[in-house]
Amino acid sequence: VVPGETALAFYKAKNPTDKPIIGISTYNVVPFEAGQYFNKIQCFCFEEQRLNPQEEVDMPVFFYIDPEFAEDPKMAKVDLITLSYTFFEAKEGQKLPLPGYR
Repeated sequence: VVPGETALAFYKAKNPTDKPIIGISTYNVVPFEAGQYFNKIQCFCFEEQRLNPQEEVDMPVFFYIDPEFAEDPKMAKVDLITLSYTFFEAKEGQKLPLPGYR
């Protein structure tokens, strides 16, 4: 991905159980210092996801790396950024906060 250009990636999730699952995803960016330059425009992680029994889905994330990444001397040796997600079952009645709002 070239800094400043948008990109689309898909993550695969499967519910291997015999019951529906409602889940929440959290993300991690490595190296940590590059996280400030990673910007999600649209992401499955903004909302709870329901997976039916044995269902397998591709979940999209639309993102870009801030162009300032290329100007930061601390990022000069960074040529790989890894975005990963942890998908876990939501607790019943749990509400997700809106990103950026309190």
